[in-house]
Amino acid sequence: MVTIWLTGAEWVAVLRIGLGLWWLESWRHKDKKGWFERGTGIAWASDVAAKHRWNAVRSGFDTVVAPRPRTMAYVVVYAELALGLGLVVGFLTPIALVGGLLLNLLYLVLMIHDWAEQGQNAMMALISLVALFAMSWQTWSLDSAVGFF
Repeated sequence: MVTIWLTGAEWVAVLRIGLGLWWLESWRHKDKKGWFERGTGIAWASDVAAKHRWNAVRSGFDTVVAPRPRTMAYVVVYAELALGLGLVVGFLTPIALVGGLLLNLLYLVLMIHDWAEQGQNAMMALISLVALFAMSWQTWSLDSAVGFF
């Protein structure tokens, strides 16, 4: 592979780090007080799920998320933080990439009617796949430094 300025592995690491920064921005801009104290994030998702055309989404939300809105708010918010940190520093990178891919797919399915969000989730999922299959933890990562994976 011929590249400009960086090696192919370094460019894939740049992609991984950029994805991590994207997750960190998703975490940073969330109104944590609203999510944790007023339940705004889960309430919004509940409204979206209740109107969803697929019964599996409605029933899945009612089974998994609705009974524990406070816990799920913490899970969502801190999952985004953990994904961002893991990808930026390259720690447990394959796990973070698979976790991020799954979270993006969940967001994609939940918000299937919101075209503004679909582009972001589709692109983040695509980057996760590329970074996973290109083994982006080989360069500029704690995984590489420690000898994981």
